[in-house]
Amino acid sequence: MAEREAVEIRLELDQARDRLATSVDQLAERLAPQRLMSQVKANLLAKASSPVGMAVLGSTGLLVTVLVVRNLRRSRR
Repeated sequence: MAEREAVEIRLELDQARDRLATSVDQLAERLAPQRLMSQVKANLLAKASSPVGMAVLGSTGLLVTVLVVRNLRRSRR
């Protein structure tokens, strides 16, 4: 009886180890830096392509242009 219990315990430990290894592999894949960067890039491009994103980018570009021109005019004085 004790022999059977030891075999069952070993089997359960092996199964738990396999499940843990699978979970660790899945986490490593989900958190891979290259994958995360691709996901962030895709999200930013999607937001920038939206009407609101285009308006924000346009207004930011205009603001930067105004500030650069203003600084150039001040530096020439």
